[in-house]
Amino acid sequence: MTQFQEEYPEFAKYGWGPSVHAEKWNGRHAMFGWVFICATAYAKGHGLIPDPEATLNLKEWGTLATISGKNTITNERAIILIANVHFLFLSVCAALCPPPFGDQLLLEPDEMDKEPYGMFPDYKDSGITETAEMVNGRLAMIGLIALLGQSAISGQSMIDVVNTWVGGAYF
Repeated sequence: MTQFQEEYPEFAKYGWGPSVHAEKWNGRHAMFGWVFICATAYAKGHGLIPDPEATLNLKEWGTLATISGKNTITNERAIILIANVHFLFLSVCAALCPPPFGDQLLLEPDEMDKEPYGMFPDYKDSGITETAEMVNGRLAMIGLIALLGQSAISGQSMIDVVNTWVGGAYF
């Protein structure tokens, strides 16, 4: 982190690059990703997505319905895409206009005093702490990498892999 701060001081002063703040935000997004993946698997398994295999009508949706060329996406993929775009919009709003109790995405230059947690953070307190959030975020990021790897190796969708991992609990 020190080398990055020396080479790119304009970025480092706002918390961009390798920093404790960036790791916290990445961990939060990874944890939300797991919630979203599990919710999608539950919705798929319990028939909450209407006509999941039906493709979008090109006349109704226009170019939004196409993947490439003349292939159109399924209703399931469209619902997942819309939900992801919605979350992205909320994330941008929260980053630009955080509530008084929230963390800002961009730090003020005097807020960069956090020391790195190290490879294995030291648990001094139990409960909901910043250390616990950091460890949970790291585990979520490692889990997403494992999920992507398993999906690529097996050729299954990520939702099918998660369903296999939980013993078929979703569908």
